[in-house]
Formats: sequence, structure tokens, C-alpha cells
Amino acid sequence: MTIKSCFSLVEEAKQKIKSINFKNAMKLHNEGETIFIDLRDIRELEKNGKIKNAKHVPRGMLEFWIDPKSPYYKDYFNSKNKFIFYCASGWRSSLSSKTALEMGLINVLNLENGIDDWIKQNGPIEKITVKKN
Repeated sequence: MTIKSCFSLVEEAKQKIKSINFKNAMKLHNEGETIFIDLRDIRELEKNGKIKNAKHVPRGMLEFWIDPKSPYYKDYFNSKNKFIFYCASGWRSSLSSKTALEMGLINVLNLENGIDDWIKQNGPIEKITVKKN
């Protein structure tokens, strides 16, 4: 059996999702009615911060947080909300956007080129401090 490449999966996902560029995402961010979903690892958030007011959703918990029947469900994942998913460069968020659509969310966009481009374009960032035990 041949292993399908991760890049093939990302390209397939991109064919099934809608993406948004920085300029249009910034407009939605300023309007304040779209929920930005940060799918990166906590270490990435600590290193680079996150888009201001974004919700951190660890990639490994996404399906559990979206599913209303899951004990881990987050109520901001109701189908009435609009979402922009992002990661560092757009690969993980492409896969996650596809998953969210397959699970029944309707208004899901993928941030083209991820937070790397957002930072490059001087989009608003908030720093994250991880509590150490």
C-alpha cells in the first residue's frame, strides 16, 4: 500500500474549502463578528502570539469541540457563527476547515498563508504566556 502524501491531502482539502486573504480577513476581524480559530500547538502560540481575540483550538481536539454530543463540546462552535481557521502557513487549517465543513459547520474560511502572513502584514497579535506548574 502506498502512503498518500500530506501535501496531497492538503491540496484535496483546498479544493473543497473556501479561503480568504489577509485583506478580507482583516475586514472581518475589524467587524468583530467572525470567530478566528487558532489550530497551532501551544508552543507556537507562546512563541508568536495569536491573532487578537482568536480562540485556541488544539488540532487534536477539533472534532471533539465541534460535536455537540461530545463531553468536550464548545458552544461557540454552533452553526450560526462564522469562522476563520488558521495555523502557521495554512496546511493544518486547510485540513481542519474541510473537517469542520464535513461535520456540519457552514461558514468556515481558511486564512491563506496562515498567521505567518498575518504577522508579515502587521495584523493585530496578542502575546500568550503559558502557565508553568
